[in-house]
Amino acid sequence: MDITVEELKERMDNNEALYIIDVREENEYEEFNIGAQLIPLGELPERLDEIKADKDAEIIVHCRSGARSGRAQQYLSSEGYGNVRNLVGGMLAWQAAGY
Repeated sequence: MDITVEELKERMDNNEALYIIDVREENEYEEFNIGAQLIPLGELPERLDEIKADKDAEIIVHCRSGARSGRAQQYLSSEGYGNVRNLVGGMLAWQAAGY
């Protein structure tokens, strides 16, 4: 299941406790980020132990456009995480929305 930038922004504004993973590279993260935990897609398999969420908890993944986070969503689902949501359009959509 996916999540829109509008829904994520609204939930952040409501101070919901969200678990968000940014799967972009470090230089992209340093350029612009929304405060998510940085685990680049290529490092995800060996860094699963850094995910501080239960396997049934909601995890939101994002990247620049939604492609890498889509792959991260598939990977995490294959590892037993049952509620992984991909941010549609990624940071490009986030910035295009003016957030």
